[in-house]
Amino acid sequence: MDLKSLIRDVPNFPQEGILFRDMSPLLRNPEALDFVSKNLVQKVDLSKVDCFAGIESRGFILAAHLAATHKKGFLPIRKAGKLPPPTKRISYALEYGQAEIELPLGQGNIMIVDDVLATGGTLQAAIDLSYLAGYKVESVAVLVNLTFLNKMKFKNEEVFSLVQY
Repeated sequence: MDLKSLIRDVPNFPQEGILFRDMSPLLRNPEALDFVSKNLVQKVDLSKVDCFAGIESRGFILAAHLAATHKKGFLPIRKAGKLPPPTKRISYALEYGQAEIELPLGQGNIMIVDDVLATGGTLQAAIDLSYLAGYKVESVAVLVNLTFLNKMKFKNEEVFSLVQY
Protein backbone atom coordinates (compact mmCIF):
# COMPACT_ATOMS: atom_id res chain seq x y z
CA MET A 1 0.00 0.00 0.00
CA ASP A 2 1.31 3.46 -0.91
CA LEU A 3 1.05 5.21 2.47
CA LYS A 4 3.11 8.21 1.29
CA SER A 5 0.31 9.20 -1.06
CA LEU A 6 -1.94 9.51 2.01
CA ILE A 7 0.44 11.76 3.98
CA ARG A 8 0.07 15.45 3.23
CA ASP A 9 3.03 17.86 3.28
CA VAL A 10 2.30 21.13 5.10
CA PRO A 11 5.11 23.69 4.63
CA ASN A 12 6.02 26.15 7.39
CA PHE A 13 3.98 24.42 10.10
CA PRO A 14 4.06 24.68 13.09
CA GLN A 15 6.64 27.36 12.34
CA GLU A 16 8.62 28.80 9.45
CA GLY A 17 11.06 26.32 7.91
CA ILE A 18 9.35 23.13 9.18
CA LEU A 19 7.73 20.71 6.71
CA PHE A 20 4.96 18.98 8.65
CA ARG A 21 3.89 15.47 7.60
CA ASP A 22 0.12 15.31 8.17
CA MET A 23 -1.33 11.83 8.56
CA SER A 24 -4.97 13.05 8.69
CA PRO A 25 -5.74 11.85 5.12
CA LEU A 26 -4.40 8.38 6.04
CA LEU A 27 -6.67 8.25 9.09
CA ARG A 28 -9.71 8.90 6.89
CA ASN A 29 -8.87 5.81 4.83
CA PRO A 30 -10.08 2.66 6.63
CA GLU A 31 -7.98 0.32 4.46
CA ALA A 32 -4.83 2.33 5.18
CA LEU A 33 -5.55 2.47 8.90
CA ASP A 34 -6.09 -1.29 8.94
CA PHE A 35 -2.84 -1.79 7.01
CA VAL A 36 -0.94 0.37 9.52
CA SER A 37 -2.41 -1.50 12.49
CA LYS A 38 -1.41 -4.87 11.08
CA ASN A 39 2.01 -3.89 9.75
CA LEU A 40 3.41 -1.52 12.37
CA VAL A 41 3.82 -4.55 14.65
CA GLN A 42 5.41 -6.89 12.12
CA LYS A 43 8.76 -7.02 14.00
CA VAL A 44 7.20 -7.41 17.46
CA ASP A 45 6.40 -10.49 19.51
CA LEU A 46 2.96 -9.36 20.65
CA SER A 47 2.90 -12.01 23.38
CA LYS A 48 5.52 -9.85 25.13
CA VAL A 49 3.49 -6.61 24.92
CA ASP A 50 0.94 -5.67 27.59
CA CYS A 51 0.15 -2.13 26.37
CA PHE A 52 0.69 0.18 23.45
CA ALA A 53 1.95 3.55 24.71
CA GLY A 54 1.10 6.48 22.47
CA ILE A 55 2.90 9.81 22.52
CA GLU A 56 0.55 12.82 22.61
CA SER A 57 -1.17 13.61 20.43
CA ARG A 58 -1.07 11.78 17.10
CA GLY A 59 0.69 8.80 18.66
CA PHE A 60 -2.47 8.37 20.78
CA ILE A 61 -4.50 7.65 17.66
CA LEU A 62 -2.14 4.98 16.37
CA ALA A 63 -1.47 3.35 19.75
CA ALA A 64 -5.17 3.22 20.68
CA HIS A 65 -6.03 1.64 17.35
CA LEU A 66 -3.19 -0.88 17.75
CA ALA A 67 -4.40 -1.68 21.28
CA ALA A 68 -7.95 -2.33 20.08
CA THR A 69 -6.82 -4.33 17.04
CA HIS A 70 -4.44 -6.54 19.00
CA LYS A 71 -6.47 -6.79 22.24
CA LYS A 72 -3.93 -4.98 24.43
CA GLY A 73 -4.09 -2.01 26.76
CA PHE A 74 -3.41 1.63 25.90
CA LEU A 75 -1.09 3.88 27.88
CA PRO A 76 -0.95 7.68 27.33
CA ILE A 77 2.37 9.52 27.27
CA ARG A 78 1.11 13.07 27.77
CA LYS A 79 2.30 16.64 27.87
CA ALA A 80 3.18 17.69 31.41
CA GLY A 81 0.29 18.59 33.71
CA LYS A 82 -2.38 16.57 31.88
CA LEU A 83 -2.40 13.37 33.97
CA PRO A 84 -3.48 12.91 37.59
CA PRO A 85 -0.77 11.75 40.01
CA PRO A 86 1.17 9.65 40.57
CA THR A 87 3.25 10.22 37.44
CA LYS A 88 6.85 10.60 36.37
CA ARG A 89 7.91 13.56 34.24
CA ILE A 90 10.89 14.24 31.99
CA SER A 91 12.10 17.36 30.13
CA TYR A 92 13.72 17.22 26.71
CA ALA A 93 14.73 19.34 23.73
CA LEU A 94 12.58 19.52 20.61
CA GLU A 95 13.86 20.48 17.18
CA TYR A 96 12.23 23.88 17.79
CA GLY A 97 12.02 24.32 21.58
CA GLN A 98 11.70 22.52 24.94
CA ALA A 99 8.98 20.20 26.22
CA GLU A 100 7.99 17.95 29.11
CA ILE A 101 6.06 14.71 29.01
CA GLU A 102 4.67 12.52 31.75
CA LEU A 103 3.43 9.00 32.26
CA PRO A 104 1.43 7.24 34.98
CA LEU A 105 3.50 5.01 37.27
CA GLY A 106 3.06 1.33 36.52
CA GLN A 107 4.65 -1.83 35.30
CA GLY A 108 4.54 -4.22 32.37
CA ASN A 109 5.93 -4.49 28.88
CA ILE A 110 5.05 -1.73 26.44
CA MET A 111 5.46 -0.81 22.81
CA ILE A 112 5.87 2.93 22.26
CA VAL A 113 4.18 4.31 19.13
CA ASP A 114 4.31 7.75 17.52
CA ASP A 115 3.39 9.29 14.19
CA VAL A 116 6.70 10.89 13.12
CA LEU A 117 10.31 10.42 14.16
CA ALA A 118 12.18 13.64 13.37
CA THR A 119 15.30 14.31 15.44
CA GLY A 120 14.45 11.64 18.01
CA GLY A 121 14.15 13.90 21.06
CA THR A 122 10.54 13.09 21.86
CA LEU A 123 10.87 9.36 21.24
CA GLN A 124 14.05 9.06 23.31
CA ALA A 125 12.40 11.03 26.13
CA ALA A 126 9.40 8.67 25.99
CA ILE A 127 11.70 5.64 26.21
CA ASP A 128 13.64 7.11 29.15
CA LEU A 129 10.43 8.17 30.88
CA SER A 130 8.89 4.72 30.48
CA TYR A 131 11.75 3.10 32.36
CA LEU A 132 11.59 5.81 35.06
CA ALA A 133 7.86 5.17 35.50
CA GLY A 134 8.38 1.41 35.95
CA TYR A 135 7.75 -0.04 32.49
CA LYS A 136 9.92 -2.23 30.26
CA VAL A 137 10.04 -0.97 26.68
CA GLU A 138 9.73 -4.02 24.46
CA SER A 139 9.64 -2.18 21.15
CA VAL A 140 9.19 1.19 19.47
CA ALA A 141 7.69 2.05 16.10
CA VAL A 142 6.65 5.13 14.17
CA LEU A 143 4.49 5.62 11.12
CA VAL A 144 6.98 8.01 9.46
CA ASN A 145 10.74 8.21 9.97
CA LEU A 146 12.49 11.34 8.69
CA THR A 147 15.76 9.45 8.25
CA PHE A 148 17.61 12.53 6.99
CA LEU A 149 17.16 14.08 10.47
CA ASN A 150 18.14 11.13 12.68
CA LYS A 151 20.03 7.89 12.95
CA MET A 152 18.10 6.77 16.03
CA LYS A 153 18.30 3.16 17.11
CA PHE A 154 16.47 1.10 19.69
CA LYS A 155 18.12 -2.09 20.93
CA ASN A 156 20.84 -1.54 18.28
CA GLU A 157 18.37 -1.54 15.39
CA GLU A 158 16.81 1.28 13.38
CA VAL A 159 13.48 2.40 14.74
CA PHE A 160 10.84 0.52 12.76
CA SER A 161 8.66 2.62 10.45
CA LEU A 162 6.31 2.06 7.55
CA VAL A 163 7.24 5.27 5.68
CA GLN A 164 10.66 6.87 5.32
CA TYR A 165 11.68 10.25 3.95
